Amino acid sequence: MGMMQEFKEFAVKGSVVDLAVGVIIGAAFGKIVDSVVSDLILPLVGAVIGKIDFSNLFIVLGNVPAGTVTTLDALKKAGVPVFAYGNFITVAINFAILALIIFLMIKQINRLKKEAPTAPPAPAATPEDVMLLREIRDSLRK
Repeated sequence: MGMMQEFKEFAVKGSVVDLAVGVIIGAAFGKIVDSVVSDLILPLVGAVIGKIDFSNLFIVLGNVPAGTVTTLDALKKAGVPVFAYGNFITVAINFAILALIIFLMIKQINRLKKEAPTAPPAPAATPEDVMLLREIRDSLRK
């Protein structure tokens, strides 16, 4: 029963729960960034460059069987090795945007932490021996 109790204490610690929440939110945030990149940014970049679809940028590294359509999905299904650098471009852009957003969020959080007003520290209580010495001093002055 001791091991179950230890596991329960570990599982409900704040840091473990915070980590779990962070992973779940991170996964959802990653999907949002992936959608922003693939549905919004890449089409705009493709329109500026010349209507390029990054997902279909690849180099065929093997022999293509006769009658196979030369799209990335069809070649992968046929087992033809391909160098799919278009997917890499998409993932790299996703990473850059995600890193930028996280950087901006952390920068904002740090700025808010610095701006938070802090109360001045309370003066330390005067030690009893100092108080006694002051009383003696004051009584000698009389």
